[in-house]
Amino acid sequence: MIVVSDTSPINYLVLVEQIDRLHDLYNRVIIPSSVYEELQAPATPRAVHAWLSSQPGWLEVVSLSRTPDSGLDYLGAGERDAITLAEDLRADRLLIDDRDGRREASQRELLVIGTLGVLAVSASEVCWIWRT
Repeated sequence: MIVVSDTSPINYLVLVEQIDRLHDLYNRVIIPSSVYEELQAPATPRAVHAWLSSQPGWLEVVSLSRTPDSGLDYLGAGERDAITLAEDLRADRLLIDDRDGRREASQRELLVIGTLGVLAVSASEVCWIWRT
């Protein structure tokens, strides 16, 4: 399963000490380099910086292979690049919280889930969803 994430799900899951749910649910999560940069910004909470300094093996940082289309210019860099990467990789899921980003991703026929969805879904439910 290919899962791409924007900044906010990772940020919030670290802050509520539930970041390992991503690994439990998806095994591997891919983020664009712009999301990695946003997670390293000075305004990012210390807990996120600490988590990122010992980046887990299940988190993969990828550079975009193409310039995002101009139709995504109204989004922030992380949302724009996460959508582009999810399209390029034909991701099974896009983890994104931003309302405009979710709407755009859905219009592009990407399956989205947000931070609350990650917290609500148990591993057994995910297995059931993917079998049906």
